Amino acid sequence: MVNVSVAGNSGAEVVLAEEMIGEFGAGIRGEVILEGDAGYDRARAVFNRMIDRKPALIARCTGTADVIKAVDFARSNDLKLTIRGGGHNVAGHALADKGFMIDLSGMNSVHVDAANRTARAQGGATWGDLDHETQAFGLATTGGIATTTGIGGLTLGGGIGYLNRKYGLTCDNLLSADVVSADGQLLIASATENSDLFWALRGGGGNFGVVTSFEYQLHPVGQMLGGVLAWPLPMAKEALRFYRDFAATAPDELRLDAVIETSPDGPGLGIIVSWCGAVEDGERVVRPLREFGSPVMDTVGPVPYALLQGLLESLGYVPGHLNYWKSRFVN
Repeated sequence: MVNVSVAGNSGAEVVLAEEMIGEFGAGIRGEVILEGDAGYDRARAVFNRMIDRKPALIARCTGTADVIKAVDFARSNDLKLTIRGGGHNVAGHALADKGFMIDLSGMNSVHVDAANRTARAQGGATWGDLDHETQAFGLATTGGIATTTGIGGLTLGGGIGYLNRKYGLTCDNLLSADVVSADGQLLIASATENSDLFWALRGGGGNFGVVTSFEYQLHPVGQMLGGVLAWPLPMAKEALRFYRDFAATAPDELRLDAVIETSPDGPGLGIIVSWCGAVEDGERVVRPLREFGSPVMDTVGPVPYALLQGLLESLGYVPGHLNYWKSRFVN
């Protein structure tokens, strides 16, 4: 181990002596990783491979105590701090060149209270982790539409998913959160404790502290009706208009996602269908959409919720690709 230069909040670099880093590493149960160490490139990898930033120091935390020590270390040395949960953010905010990254990915345990229909998950868990545990009891909450999405970034950003029209956004289902504040305190944020912080966490983004666990309200979610409908590109305009009018009066159990996509057969319009009510009711409601314009693909059928959650991965939406995204509201 050698002296390390880390980006500071003031813009100037901070030189951390070998002894300081060693003392910090000895005080946590997790691992401290520097550039050049074995596993460094794996530790800094995020979903979007286009992001190739190189933190100077990574603390792979195993629990809340590690997070508190890491926050204290960053504050006392005025280090530029980033937080990695699931590492799914396409803009790569989990990483900063020469920064100090707190990595929560090893903190991914989930506990389900089936009787009260709640779940508590650590801040590094993904929606795949959460769904695996909650679906064992026939329960779920609104989560991301890719299993690799981290619960932290999605919840703090509001959170849309296949269940949101029926059960609200992810943040609507947040009951409480354990938060390590910038001054190293562990706070409980809920409707009755630190309610202003709780308000800010529910969609306000990730700058209010390090959330080490989230408690969610769960709902009965079993067999879904879901799959993909697709039309060739020349039909896209007509199909989108039908989709717009059809979706405007659809029941809350139905969510539809339209996307212009490429496929082995060429570009086309795809619509992901997800229905979280009784399957027979969904089949009746979705029938007009399935019968419109003779779709060239129709995989809609009864599926387990967890399988629907992994649908995008089966279509090639997986970690390691080079992604460039922009978003805009349109009429």
